[in-house]
Amino acid sequence: MPLRDEPSAAPDDLDLTAELARDLIRFDTTNYGEGRSNGETDAAEYVSARLTGLGLTPTIYESEPGRTSVIARVPGRDSSRGALVVHGHLDVVPADPENWSVDPFAGTIKDGLLWGRGAVDMKNMDAMMLAALEDILGAGQAPARDLVVAFFADEEAGGVLGSHYLVDNYPELFDGATEAISEVGGYSITLGDKRAYLLQTGEKALIWIKLVARGTAAHGSRLIRDNAVTRLAEAVAVLGRREWPIRLTDTTTQLLAEVARILDVDPQKVGPDELALATGTASGFIQASLRTTSNPTLLKAGYKHNVIPDTAEALIDIRSLPGEEDAVLAEVADLVGPDIEIVVMHRDIGLETEFDGPLIDAIVGTLGRHDPGAPVLPYLLSGGTDNKALSKLGIRGYGFAPLRLPPELDFPAMFHGVDERVPLDALVFGRRVLTDLLSDY
Repeated sequence: MPLRDEPSAAPDDLDLTAELARDLIRFDTTNYGEGRSNGETDAAEYVSARLTGLGLTPTIYESEPGRTSVIARVPGRDSSRGALVVHGHLDVVPADPENWSVDPFAGTIKDGLLWGRGAVDMKNMDAMMLAALEDILGAGQAPARDLVVAFFADEEAGGVLGSHYLVDNYPELFDGATEAISEVGGYSITLGDKRAYLLQTGEKALIWIKLVARGTAAHGSRLIRDNAVTRLAEAVAVLGRREWPIRLTDTTTQLLAEVARILDVDPQKVGPDELALATGTASGFIQASLRTTSNPTLLKAGYKHNVIPDTAEALIDIRSLPGEEDAVLAEVADLVGPDIEIVVMHRDIGLETEFDGPLIDAIVGTLGRHDPGAPVLPYLLSGGTDNKALSKLGIRGYGFAPLRLPPELDFPAMFHGVDERVPLDALVFGRRVLTDLLSDY
């Protein structure tokens, strides 16, 4: 049945989804990158115990000590149909408690929201997955088709020790799977006075590089023209300020046409950036999907105030449009010049798939039953997900973690942001929608 407008649950009367998400937030699974992590083991064991309690037989995989993923197969009513992978990740990015108004790992409930690192990225979806399975299996039912339920490690560092490890070493886990759903899609946006939902049908490529500048080590009082820090700073500024040109893909072309239709504006007179901005807070994701981005994220150089170091380094997070990876790297090399060494730390493909087919129809129909009249639009994610790894097995991945959100919530800002939070009633909505989808598709 469609979700009725309801007041947010009180802290002593939480929906199961909020309870599960709160519990998962309380496991500090911080992934610092470059091999440093608190690990996912405690959270993985919690998830495994919940799955076991449902009569499933989950398996825990440890790619390195503490780097833990959980996989379980759920038999469906019709196992002859292609299996659906439903996946989340258990790791989160760092959170500095000094910057937060709440403890980022306390799972605080206040103002009708669940606060904490992972509340939207993506322990909310992990909880929806578990709650939906409890709704289906607890009622003595089965999903429509086989499900491969996966809770991966290491997504926040490119999935090397999580999804990629399992795809490369245990591909049989995904036998029969043809499609997948995961994070950063299925959430609502507000266009004018109308609610719509974004379904993620593609994601940009990922290129993480390190810039290395070298120069002469010397006393800080000397005149040194080949200062490594200066060279690095110039290269960082060039990349950080680079205005990459707009290039619309099939997905972004279709999205902007639908935005223009809903807002009743002429897309020939209103440019892509203006249309993206018209989506309100959703523009935080959509604008970045119209072009390549190159953001400096970390600087490292020196060890004392009066010593000029001979080496300086910077990390740059580049997200190119699908298929443009080599061209973007070549342009980066031209921009920073021959004196800067470029080290590719991690690289992964972009994805784009059509906004059609039985799964799309099922998602659109399910959302339509729970929020009648709200259109569903395709979009290209400016970041990336574990769907990149699954694509190596020919599995088509989509972003579908359904949330009905209030217009005032800046949802894109919640991802890796301070005071990450999600409305409790959005979690209830997501549980119901996901339960229906898995029961019927």
